[in-house]
Amino acid sequence: MNIPIVDLHCDLLSYLVRVPGATPFKRDDIGCSIPALEEGNARLQVMAIYNASDKCSSDLGIRQARIFQNLLSEYPDQLTLVNDATALNGVTTSSKIGMVAAIENASGFCEEDEPLENGLTKLEEIIKTTGRILYIGMTHHLENRFGGGNTTQVGLKDDGRALLEYMSGRRIALDLAHTSDPLAYDILDHITKRNLDIPLIASHSNYRKVWDHPRNLPDALALEVIKRKGLIGVNFLRAFLNNDDPNALYDHLNYGIKLGGDDAVCFGADYFYTKSHPDPSRMPFFFPEHHDAGCYPSIIKGLSERVSGEITAKISHKNALNFIKNIWS
Repeated sequence: MNIPIVDLHCDLLSYLVRVPGATPFKRDDIGCSIPALEEGNARLQVMAIYNASDKCSSDLGIRQARIFQNLLSEYPDQLTLVNDATALNGVTTSSKIGMVAAIENASGFCEEDEPLENGLTKLEEIIKTTGRILYIGMTHHLENRFGGGNTTQVGLKDDGRALLEYMSGRRIALDLAHTSDPLAYDILDHITKRNLDIPLIASHSNYRKVWDHPRNLPDALALEVIKRKGLIGVNFLRAFLNNDDPNALYDHLNYGIKLGGDDAVCFGADYFYTKSHPDPSRMPFFFPEHHDAGCYPSIIKGLSERVSGEITAKISHKNALNFIKNIWS
C-alpha cells in the first residue's frame, strides 16, 4: 500500500557520527537507512540528535547537526529539508525523503559543567545549522542537569525550568519520551502554572497498560498529551511492545485510539545502531516483521485490516503533519 509515512524518531545521525565507516546506505547496519526509508515510503523522517550525558556531549551534538546539513547537500536526489509550511505541504507528494531535526537529550547542547547560557548558545547554533528543530527531550535514560531520565525517579531541576522558559513561544515541542514520571508531571505542572506556550509530544513511546515498562506512558501522561493536542509516536522495539508478540504493535496503536488519541497516535519507530550494544539479552531489538523502515507497507496493511482507512491515514501521516502545521503556523 503506497501510503506516505511520517516517523517521529530515528538515530541515523548518532550512528553516522559514532560508527567508523558508517554511511546512510548501509541497510544491514541500521533500520533507518536511506534504502529502507525509500522502500517504506517515508516522506518525513525526524532525525534525532542524540548523545548521552557525558563529557563532550555538546561537541557531538554540533557534529550531528553538521552531518544533518551535509546529508542534504550530499544526497539531494534522495533527501530534502522540511523546515517551513511550504515544504511541509509538499511532503506527501514528494519523491524525496523529507528531513527535520530534533534533540533527544538536552546534554547534546549543554554539558553538565558549563553555564546554561553557553548551552543555549550552542542550541541556537544547532537550530541555525539544521534549519529548524521539531522537539527537544530534556533527558535520556539517566539523570542530568535538567531532570531525571526514565530509569530514575528524579523530577524537574532549576535548569529544566529555565529551559522550559526559553522554549515557550518558540514553536519547539517538548518531548516526554525519556522523562521519568516525576519529571513529566513536574513539566506539566510548570507549563500550566506559568502558562507557557510549549507543545507536548512523546516521540517514541508506548502504553504501560499494554506492556508494563517504565519507558512506556502511564495512562495519566498519555491522556495529558492527547488533551493538549500532542502526538504519541509508537515505538517498534520489542522491549517496549511485548518481548514475544510482534502483533503487540497493533495493540499499542489501538490502545492509543481507545484513550481518545485518534488525532495523536502516529509512528516513532526508534531505529538505531544495535550491533555494539552492551546488553546481548535484548537482541534482536526489533522483531523480523519490523526490522527496518522497509516494513511500513506491511504494517499499514495490517493496520488497515484493524481500523478504518481514515484512522490508518491519520496514524501513517496525517496526525503528525497536522500537529507540525499547527505549531509552525
